[in-house]
Amino acid sequence: MNIQWYPGHMVKAKRKIQEDLKLVDVVIELLDARIPFSSRNPEVDDIVGNKKRIIVLNKSDLADEKTNRKWIQYFSKEDTRVVLVNSINGKGLKDVVTAANQLMKEKIDKLKSKGLLTKTVRALIIGIPNVGKSTFINKLAGKGIAQTGDRPGVTKSKQWIKVSKELELLDTPGILWPKFEDERVGFYLAFTGAIRDEILDIQELAVRLTELLMSKHPQLLATRYKLEGVDFSIQPEEMLRAIGKKRGCIIAGGEIDIQRASVMLLDDFRGGRIGNITLESPEDLEAQKEQEQ
Repeated sequence: MNIQWYPGHMVKAKRKIQEDLKLVDVVIELLDARIPFSSRNPEVDDIVGNKKRIIVLNKSDLADEKTNRKWIQYFSKEDTRVVLVNSINGKGLKDVVTAANQLMKEKIDKLKSKGLLTKTVRALIIGIPNVGKSTFINKLAGKGIAQTGDRPGVTKSKQWIKVSKELELLDTPGILWPKFEDERVGFYLAFTGAIRDEILDIQELAVRLTELLMSKHPQLLATRYKLEGVDFSIQPEEMLRAIGKKRGCIIAGGEIDIQRASVMLLDDFRGGRIGNITLESPEDLEAQKEQEQ
């Protein structure tokens, strides 16, 4: 399965973001903490340029804690702050406001020294579809302003949101990039729901996720689906059948309902019910670079 998804509206959205950058002081880039590299649009650096940046590792509660810390170290730079956030319960959101003020401290101090009013930091939110931008904004603002949905591509129009006297946000639609050069990136985005399920082969996607979990997180898989006694050397397709059988995904004649088992597995992974899982680490990037050399 070759996963590619770049609807025409994303081209227009990219141009609009480039126009809106002149209106803001800081860019807040949301990444999925489970796939920080794969959920990072490789075009963003060119789009954003030298703007100060806050990288928000969203859905950090679903990711592995130790790997979260590794990604913080990996992304941190002089003009970039990295914050762990759970947009559902609001954990880490105050750190975003603090980071914005830290990045703009020099400019704010200059204004104060001239006796001018405190500057409101204006920030633009950027990220791929379904990374949680609208939920992040609504929780930060304390009210349901931004449109939200469990499908990628819900945010439609430009919205300014007043968070406080210190911070104002500009929401933008989620954008992907024209082509996933690495097949793995496409699958990781699909696993986490950043690509519409309607254009995917859900059974093949679930088999690929099963294969990955068997390799990297067999104990979590075994615990979630009570797979004691199941031979983990079997093929991923057979493991998915075993999972379906354990969870009662049975159709007429005693056959396993693979489609139902596939949907269940993906839902469980996306909801963190299998465990706190990060699919990639900075070490993975270094290993990949070595292979390419």
